[in-house]
Amino acid sequence: MLKLEARPQPSRIWSYGSPLLALLCTVVIGVVLFAALGKDPVRGLQIFFWEPLRSGYALGELVVKATPLLLIALGLAVCYRSNVWNIGAEGQYLMGAIAASGIALMADKDSTGWIVVPLLMAGVLGGMVWAGLAALLRDKFNTNEILVSLMLVYVAVQVLGYMVYGPWKDPNGYNFPQTKTFELVTRIPRLFEGSRLSIGVLFALVGVAGLWVFLFRTRAGFAQQVGGLAPAAARYAGFSSRRALWTAFLISGGLAGLAGALEVAGPIGQLTPYVPAGYGFAAIIVAYVGRLHPVGMLFSALLMSMFYIGGELAQSRLGLPKSLTGVFQGLLLFSLLACDTLVNYRLQWKSVAPEIARGGQ
Repeated sequence: MLKLEARPQPSRIWSYGSPLLALLCTVVIGVVLFAALGKDPVRGLQIFFWEPLRSGYALGELVVKATPLLLIALGLAVCYRSNVWNIGAEGQYLMGAIAASGIALMADKDSTGWIVVPLLMAGVLGGMVWAGLAALLRDKFNTNEILVSLMLVYVAVQVLGYMVYGPWKDPNGYNFPQTKTFELVTRIPRLFEGSRLSIGVLFALVGVAGLWVFLFRTRAGFAQQVGGLAPAAARYAGFSSRRALWTAFLISGGLAGLAGALEVAGPIGQLTPYVPAGYGFAAIIVAYVGRLHPVGMLFSALLMSMFYIGGELAQSRLGLPKSLTGVFQGLLLFSLLACDTLVNYRLQWKSVAPEIARGGQ
């Protein structure tokens, strides 16, 4: 009889092996899913796991998609390690995009390329302000930050809709709900000709290194994590839970806002109702698949980017719905939750023959 037996202490091997097993389970379930939909499973897996890697341009697009996911996930990791549950990174991402667009729309042909600096700063501040609302309500009124941050996402969507359907609507845009295309001087510099790779990827890599130093080499980072793991010990050591709350939310909101600014001033080039791409929610999966570690999140962001690109290709080449991307994201998350059981428990075969014999006697 197969039974779960509690481990004396969490398994270090399975803490790293669980995401790999979860990915394998996702692939296996994906094969079954493709077969059930009447599609060639091998072709389906090829589209998801090979097409995004087959050329230099494809690799560039993979990194373009991974950049906002990684930036948002880095901020969320600070929150979750601090036991602060920010679920509203999507709203902070949108407010960063809106704030950056406001600066971009003020530019004209006489503006210099330095306008990119205040544009990115506006994005960071927009995300920080939106995250700060959740922190303020939690700090002053002890509200549930999960509900508040999540509900603020829908408020941000309404603000976006108001701006693109109202005052920022392009008068020459044939009545489409979008702003005018931003001036070239406001566009984020690209790293290579013929590729959409921009300096955003450098920000993401600096964020990985910076977060590693902050979490594992500074007193402030240690205080953040102690507050999350043992609040009573943190209070005894003199660490401020209030400061940890604000630090976590402001870092998370700032990085999400930066991701939004990089998107509208980079690949998109204008503000549209399609800016909310679900990156803020997908980044939660990125953070947990990456074990809330900066390096782990770098690889999980690339994996999630493959799901986004694979979903788009499956739509055009196999005639499958675009929602397949969300299906694979959900499969990965639930597989990870299931496989994480092996961190604290182990499977053991238990013989039931002696018990049956005793029962017969």
